[in-house]
Amino acid sequence: MELNVVDLSRLQFAMTALYHFLFVPLTIGLSILLATMETVYVMTGREIWKRMVKFWGTLFGINFVLGVATGLTMEFQFGMNWAYFSQYVGDVFGAPLAIEGLMAFFLEATFVGLFFFGWDKLSRRQHLAATWALALGTNFSALWILIANGWMQNPVGAIFNPDTMRMEVNSFFDVLFNPVAQAKFVHTVSAGYVTAALFMLGISAWYMLQGRHLQIAKRSMAIASAFGFASALSVVVLGDESGYEANLNQKMKLATIEAMWETEPAPAAFNVVAWPDMEKRENIFAIEVPYVMGLIATRSLDTVIPGINELVDRSKDRIRQGAIAWDALQKIRENPETVSEEVRETFSYNASSLGYAYLLLPYTDNPLEATTEQIEEAAWSTVPNVWPMFYAFRIMVACGFFFILLTTVFFYYSSSGKLDLLREKHRWLLHVAVWSIPLPWIACEMGWFVAEYGRQPWIIESMLPTSAAVSSLSVTEVLLTLAGFVILYSTLLVIEIALMIKYIRIGPDDGEPAETAPPPASAQPVSGAAPVPAE
Repeated sequence: MELNVVDLSRLQFAMTALYHFLFVPLTIGLSILLATMETVYVMTGREIWKRMVKFWGTLFGINFVLGVATGLTMEFQFGMNWAYFSQYVGDVFGAPLAIEGLMAFFLEATFVGLFFFGWDKLSRRQHLAATWALALGTNFSALWILIANGWMQNPVGAIFNPDTMRMEVNSFFDVLFNPVAQAKFVHTVSAGYVTAALFMLGISAWYMLQGRHLQIAKRSMAIASAFGFASALSVVVLGDESGYEANLNQKMKLATIEAMWETEPAPAAFNVVAWPDMEKRENIFAIEVPYVMGLIATRSLDTVIPGINELVDRSKDRIRQGAIAWDALQKIRENPETVSEEVRETFSYNASSLGYAYLLLPYTDNPLEATTEQIEEAAWSTVPNVWPMFYAFRIMVACGFFFILLTTVFFYYSSSGKLDLLREKHRWLLHVAVWSIPLPWIACEMGWFVAEYGRQPWIIESMLPTSAAVSSLSVTEVLLTLAGFVILYSTLLVIEIALMIKYIRIGPDDGEPAETAPPPASAQPVSGAAPVPAE
């Protein structure tokens, strides 16, 4: 495969984004759990809850620092690797990212210090307020980032100015309350809550298997199972909302997720398992459940979901319309002061399809003169690779339902006061909890893969192709920075894992000894002998 700047820049941003999101969900979820546990401490005054907050807060702090460091790098990449994209969306992205920096990030940065160093300097209520402020700041950071990302999926509240070649906001309210952005926010933070809950549940299960820190482990398991159960349910419900929005705004993404090549009569069937073939443009085999997809995606019995082939045919029409807009745009750029009103009206009428004309540029210098074959190729470039989309989505969904099952089981044992029974008769359940710790991260990464890879070839849905958004860099330059990021991030990941393991092994400082086996018979005191006094 020939290396090019577009694919390497995509790989670099994907690598840094996926790596950054290893830290984000745990930070989001643990912040709420810490605030909840500290609330219990303030209300009851029991020191064990304070020790719990301090222990889990240590793990939160390790994760928080590395998450901030890796997130900053991504923003610099906008200017380094995606110069035209930065110019194109600067007016739209400026406000959300500025608010995120001024409001959410400074809120986090200020109160994270108070959380760690304010235990002996603040009253209980003051420290609790700082902890909740830290939690709110962490969640608000996700809100503003996802407003920007949601706009890329569904660009509303802005119009393209042909004179400046930029998108300009005409309704910040529409940008802020973009339904795609709001659905992504609640779905993402809920996924973070699940991640933190299973992290806490798994580590608590490990302590129970080891017979260490049992009082803290049981309380942590109780709060994690309840929080995780509610969060896992909300992830599934809110994920359904994201799917509904995708059907409204990103029909090709939905069709590739379901490997739906042909339009079916409503309501469409759901492919449980399939083997998509991109060359033949069909499924080699598929196991279907009738009606389910139509009900989930449209919430009706009579709304048709278009298949990939139909959507490609629609793209051909929009490419032809976009070519007309592209030709009018060139005339406006050549003579912005003297261009006729008729040309501007032609552009305005066809402007919604302008982005589709850019899909032709890899094949021809003049989209208006594109051949039928070139239009065919450009139209099929709007279809992401179906196979990884299909299975990434199903891995994510399977994990989601497993989380509901797992948290339900542990919630039952904790709420009925039977956690000791797990250690005595059902230790395999504790092992399952321990080995399940990585699964939320896998589900989160699969979710982001579906969201971002499924948008291709668009960096802004139906408006700007990814190939038109890159900086004027050489392949060598991108390769060098990519190698640098791989080395740096791999080093940071090793440090993160080593620190986490170190402090998990140390455990909370509660002075509780590990359980030990009874002494051998030879060491037992002789009957009638005086007991040895404790030191």
